[in-house]
Amino acid sequence: MKRIFLTVNMLVCAAMAAKAQYTTMGKIEYERKVNIYAQMKEMEEDQGTSQFMEQMKSRIPKFNSSYFDMVFDTSRSIYKPGREVEGSVFKMFGGGPATENTVLTDFTANKIKANKKVFEQKFFVEDTIRNIEWKVKDELRTIANFKCRKAVGRMCDSVYVVAFYTEDIVVSGGPEMFGGLPGMIMELAIPRLHTTWTADKVELIAPKETDFVIAEKGKKVTEKELYESLLESFKSWGKMAPRNIWWSVL
Repeated sequence: MKRIFLTVNMLVCAAMAAKAQYTTMGKIEYERKVNIYAQMKEMEEDQGTSQFMEQMKSRIPKFNSSYFDMVFDTSRSIYKPGREVEGSVFKMFGGGPATENTVLTDFTANKIKANKKVFEQKFFVEDTIRNIEWKVKDELRTIANFKCRKAVGRMCDSVYVVAFYTEDIVVSGGPEMFGGLPGMIMELAIPRLHTTWTADKVELIAPKETDFVIAEKGKKVTEKELYESLLESFKSWGKMAPRNIWWSVL
């Protein structure tokens, strides 16, 4: 009996080690959660519409969730909208920021292609993979049964980004256009957007070639050209302009 127990225990340990060593392809579902009340508070401060905002709060939940899927292997990943949520706050108002983003990342060629819709205008971004100077920290967290380590970085020069990545998935990817860590990003937080992306399910399945297809929709731009175009478009939006730009260049 003792020998059987030891054999089973060794098999379990071997399976766990294999997962840690060989998780090179699969599908991740991310829940994107936005703190609507925090966003509305900022709008109150910017526009002085506190009475209207208080009325709106009584009708909507504090958080809005939406889901995105990412299929990946060691050479490519594609991130796109996932299952729909009934009663979504963003859907009630005809959509929301970055709800239609699709991002194809080619790790081998160091290239990225992305469809982005900014209000009614569509952009097709083609560029090299974004380079973020991450600083790895000691904090650990378990996400979707994967051990993850914290890293911090910045986007748009000044916007603080927090990531938790796992080396058990040996792909340097993540949600939206984020990556560049020694493993897969399982949770991403952008405090100034009051938003988090968290992996809630990982399926170890082999992707099909047809999974890595992206339609070329909208005006073709580089990431820098998109940023400069948005600066011009939002220059009359006052304090709301930076947040709209940050959402649009995710």
